Parts: sequence; C-alpha cells; structure tokens
Amino acid sequence: MDPVIVVGAGPVGLTLALALARQDVPCVVLDEGPGKDEPRPSRTVVLREDTAALMERLTGLPLDHAGFRWAGWRSMRRKQVTNEVAFEDAEAAPLHIAQHVLTGALRAALENERLVKIAVDSRLDTLEQERSGVTARTRGATGTWWRGSYLVGCDGPRSTVRKLQDIRFPGRTAVERHAVAALRTELPWQDEALLHRSPPWRTSGPSAGEIIARPLPDEVWRLDWLLPPGKDLVTPEMLLTRIRETLAGWNGGTVPPYELLDTGVHTVHHRLARRWRAKRVFLAGDAAHLLGALGTHGLDEGLRDADNLAWKLALAWHHGPHETLLDSYQTERRALVASRLRAADQALPLLRGGGGLRSYVPGSSRSLDTLLMDGHLGRGALGAPGTYAASPLAPGRLEGEAPVATAPGATVTDVIVTAEDGTFVRLRDRLGRGALLVVLIAPGTGVWERRHWVSAGIMPRLAAAVSALPHRAELLVAESYPGAAAHTVLLVRPDGHLVTALSGVRPADMYTAAEAMLGAPGAAETKTDAKADAGAASR
Repeated sequence: MDPVIVVGAGPVGLTLALALARQDVPCVVLDEGPGKDEPRPSRTVVLREDTAALMERLTGLPLDHAGFRWAGWRSMRRKQVTNEVAFEDAEAAPLHIAQHVLTGALRAALENERLVKIAVDSRLDTLEQERSGVTARTRGATGTWWRGSYLVGCDGPRSTVRKLQDIRFPGRTAVERHAVAALRTELPWQDEALLHRSPPWRTSGPSAGEIIARPLPDEVWRLDWLLPPGKDLVTPEMLLTRIRETLAGWNGGTVPPYELLDTGVHTVHHRLARRWRAKRVFLAGDAAHLLGALGTHGLDEGLRDADNLAWKLALAWHHGPHETLLDSYQTERRALVASRLRAADQALPLLRGGGGLRSYVPGSSRSLDTLLMDGHLGRGALGAPGTYAASPLAPGRLEGEAPVATAPGATVTDVIVTAEDGTFVRLRDRLGRGALLVVLIAPGTGVWERRHWVSAGIMPRLAAAVSALPHRAELLVAESYPGAAAHTVLLVRPDGHLVTALSGVRPADMYTAAEAMLGAPGAAETKTDAKADAGAASR
C-alpha cells in the first residue's frame, strides 16, 4: 500500500510522521526547506505535561536538558503579586523549549526511521485525489510525482494543501501583537515565569503594558511585550528601550548586564478551517487552526492534532477505510479548538478592555489575572486539556459503567502499571502503539511478582475477554487510579483518552466500547453475536 504523504516538516508534520512510523505506516514528508532549521532563540513553544510526554516518547530523549521546566509562575499587577503557583513536581510543570531545538530532536529521531523518507526542497504544486489514493506533485528543477494512500497538510498558516482543496479559513487577523526578545541575563527571581501587568514604569502612552518573562536553559529568557492595537512599526531602538526599562524596573533602577540573542514580532491570528478532512486529505496544526491570544499555545494543539490523527490513519492504512473513525478526527479536534477560540474571544474584551473591567467581572483585576494565568498554564477554559465527551467514538451508556476521577473522553492520569512482560512502566509509555489499553485496578499487585497473580482471581477471565476484542489490545495492571475502586477496568484509546471505566470484568460492555472506539455504527445500541461470543469466551 502507498505511504502517507505529510506536507510540511515543522514540529506537527514531523511528529505525525514519527507517530505513524511507530505504528508501521510508511510516510513521505515533503519539506520545502533544506532539511534543517535556522536557530531562533526568540521563537519558543510551551508544552503542557502530556504533550511534553508525547515528544519524549517519540524522540526517545528526555527534553528537560534541551528545554526548561518552570519552578513556578508569578503574576504581578503594578508592584503587587496577584498570583503565585509552585510546581513541586517537575514533571507536571510546563516545558519551555526553543522551537528549532524541538524540531531538531524530531529530525534526529527520524534519521533512524526506515519507514520515513524526507524529501527536501520539495514544495507542493498540485494535488489530485482518486478513489484509491492521492497524487501530489512538487515543483522545481527536481519536480516529482508522489503517490500516497492519504495526505496530511501540516504546511502552516498559508497552507497550499488547504488552498488546493478550496477550504475556507475564516477568522480574525492580528488579535494581539507582541514584541519579542531572547536575552541572556540574570533576573531577581530564578526559574519562574512571570506575567507583569501594568508595570509601574509604564504609566503613560496608549497601553499600560503587559510583559511576560519565561526562562530557558543557560540563563536565557524570552521576554514578550504586548503592543497596543495598530500596525506601528517595531523599530530596533524602540525594542532596546523596552528591554532596558524593563530590566531596570525589575532590578531597582539598574540595568544588569545582558546579551541580546534574538528579536522578533509575534502576531496572533485567530482562524479555523471550515473542514479538516476532504476525502483522503486532512489538515493539521496551523493549516487547520490559528490561536494564541491570552497565553494559549497553538503548537501544543497542533501536536494534539497529530496524536489524534496518527492512530486513526494507521488503523485505516492497515485494515482498510474506517470512515466514521477518520471523520472523528475533524469532529473531535475541530470542536475542541473552536471552544478554545470562543473562550479567548469572550475573554479578550474583559482583559484588554481598559477602564470598564470592574463592571464586567466581580473581583476586579485579581480574577482577570487568574483568567490570563490559566491560558499560560494550560488551565480552565483557555487552556485545560480537552475532553472528547461528545465524540462519535463514545460508546454511549453501558450497564457496567463505574465512576473514576477521569471523565469519558478526557486524558487519563499517568500512573505506574505492570506490563504484560512483568515490568513496571508509566501508563503513557504504552500509548502511541495503536493498541487499545485495558487497565485493571488491582491493589496489592505491585508487591507481588506477576507470576503469582497473573493466573489468579479475575485475571484469566479478563485476559480471555481482552483476547476476544475486535481490536488489538494490551492488558495492564495498576495498583490504583484516582477515583477508581478495586477491580475497575479502564479502556484507554491509543492517544490516551478514556473510552470508559467498568466495574469488574464485563466482556459484552468491553466489546461494545471497543467497537465504538473503532467507529462501528450502532456499537452502543446493539449487542452482536460477536459480543456474545466474547462473553462466552470469558466464562
């Protein structure tokens, strides 16, 4: 079967190619550049806990040494601290990393992937679809025709794939603008990110100001200054003035030594593609959506696109088209990003509205600072990881449902599990392999060798039910899970979202949930003979 064509070699495209290769799907990545990225210290990304874990799982590298996990977060208004957060568990802290460093780690991992070919200096020119596949042509002196089973446009805001498929991209332009600088210096606080609103040294002019300082390795900081509305040119002189007055304001009037590494202007647009799928062509990342106001992180959402799409494409590639499953990519991801954009659009008038803020929100500026902090830290409506509660892959109501702390469709908590070979691993380490994960909560198993309990109690019945499921599944055992009683059984999608939680071994419910996850029509309403066979196999 023909490979999957990935158009674009940014972080999203490279992540998708790696994720597909780990599920034995060959890929061709069309890279319009030379195959390497220019170092830009001022162009950085913030990854939430689970997307950072995804990057580490795919690259095989601990990214802490390449990026920086914040020790805490501090919000200030004028001279007053309004919010403080300490990340006592370093693994739960956001990961701040230069984008070229992240892309370099992904490229290094792809060098050892025999199933992935990166075609450099290959800019997409034309695209044709047939019933059985996709044909793409790249322009230039070495223009080539490429044949693929599917094609995914990860080619950024000006996506050629999106334009060739005549997909509209409505939204708002220049929602926010920031002047950006990366510099090496010492600040009065260590290892903490800072949001400073209305700093006392900027009390005049069209904007009272907002400054964000985020640490990187080697005493490097990224500083962002919110610019007033308009298209005023950001000159080097203006930026140097901002740097010096900010450093002096944070250091008692004295400008400390600093080394300016990079500068830029970051303009935030809010756009959402009307469609994310056109038959065998898909959109992901900035080709499908643009967001980023109020601290929300567009690349983080793009990586979630790749994680969501990879296992679905892999299943279709290996076993033939599953239309409901493939359609669910657009349904799940577009709805989630749309809700994020709506939340930001509703909050913008409150946070940027000037003098009328107190009439809108009880609690005045402290509540607003908390709202803004949520976007930066991945919390609340602006930033919390999404839930696919209304997914077409949800199994509906099951007789044996059990309550746990994770809602159906939400990302599961990363707990220690015992794998089938008896080793202790993190639950997230088993994701991304295309398998449905079945997790039994069995207190006490961690203190006994697996050989003592693998054939005892409900394990044989559960193992038989797992082997009868309509999709490859891996049976794992955990001592505990938040909110789960003993003998609760969790079914987890390959991208880490909870399908359902069941009280005990319920083969028919397990089969129904697995069928629904695959996009089988009517899986939640009917019980087929195959499910009856699954129940018989476990008795």
